[in-house]
Amino acid sequence: MMERIAITANGPGEIAGWVRPLLTRLFEAQPALEVHLFLVPDDYATGREAQTVAGWFPQVHVYEGKATLRALLGAGGGVPAKMDFVQYLGGDLMHAARLARRSGAAAATYKFSRPAYRELFVRAFAIDLRNVEELAKARVHRDRIVLTGNLAIDGALMEAELPAPSTAPRDGILILPGSRRYEVEQGIPFFFTVAAAIKRVRSDVEIAFGISPFTPMEDVRQAIAGGGHPRVYAMPGRFMVEGGQAYLTDRAETVRFAVLRNALPAAKQARMVITMPGTKTIELAALGKAMLAVTPLNVAEMLAINGPLTYLNRLPVIGERLKRAVVVAAARRFTYFTQPNMDAGRALIAELRGTLTPGRVATVALERFDDRAWLEDSAQALRSLYVEHAGAARRMARGILECAA
Repeated sequence: MMERIAITANGPGEIAGWVRPLLTRLFEAQPALEVHLFLVPDDYATGREAQTVAGWFPQVHVYEGKATLRALLGAGGGVPAKMDFVQYLGGDLMHAARLARRSGAAAATYKFSRPAYRELFVRAFAIDLRNVEELAKARVHRDRIVLTGNLAIDGALMEAELPAPSTAPRDGILILPGSRRYEVEQGIPFFFTVAAAIKRVRSDVEIAFGISPFTPMEDVRQAIAGGGHPRVYAMPGRFMVEGGQAYLTDRAETVRFAVLRNALPAAKQARMVITMPGTKTIELAALGKAMLAVTPLNVAEMLAINGPLTYLNRLPVIGERLKRAVVVAAARRFTYFTQPNMDAGRALIAELRGTLTPGRVATVALERFDDRAWLEDSAQALRSLYVEHAGAARRMARGILECAA
């Protein structure tokens, strides 16, 4: 029986969508399991991943970026020298490979691999058939690839069973501005201005904001007060708490929007969700929720992107212009920005991208909100898109335990 497992992961999407459901099923199968979660350095991280995981799973040993690097370099830091198994669940594959070799453990990957790790990974868990072929092209032995499904689907279904807050927008609009630094600082004031524009036209529409558990409320307060970059075209507002409930309001308090933590239970009661592209679009698809996904490129130079080019904007004089050009050029290469649309090969989710104004987004949102035929067709198609993925966390947990045995 395996006693000690190590997991490498990075930002909020992987922690909530992959790590949480997998750990839930692992502890169900083996309650005494010793788990060490290594958070690798990552530009998408919020800094609250360790605290959030500790709240969900107090029995898990969590190591933040610097402690992870010390462990990988063999500098100790209280990390056990021996692991029974290492599972990659996000970040650079190099970290999981290094940890496995340092601790003498067998290792498995999820979704990604490289030819250099052909012999290292004894199991490669695949999300779908396309991913099976991607792993095979990365020279993973075919007999080591196991079609498991998308862990994020189980994560969504688990979270959605929690009670919805009383301030959830019933038959209204839930707005999810995202959890990355740029999304908090610029997205919150931008979508607040979108919500205010909708309310000016349709005062009857209930609107609330779903804020990630990885985002401190103080960051929300600062973001709404700052009003975002001038090119976001947003207005500042106020963060207030009344009767234990947080709200976003304009300075004259003519509009107010509840701020919620339990986003997916609230989404079940909403008619539609406005969100940024990301893991949440997959989770919402599993719930059969119609969406408008918005990608403002107004301040593209602030976006985090994969690889060293993410630091282009730090170059003096020309850095910001160079990075903006890189981001915009990359955006043009993609037909869709949301994974469900990519998987379906068609626009099940309505998408907006580019230099956007809050008024434009509000107009499109109301058009979709009132289109009952589109709402029903989109919801049905999204729900059926990932139905076969349910149970992925249990299948993967069983596979990990089998490999270790």
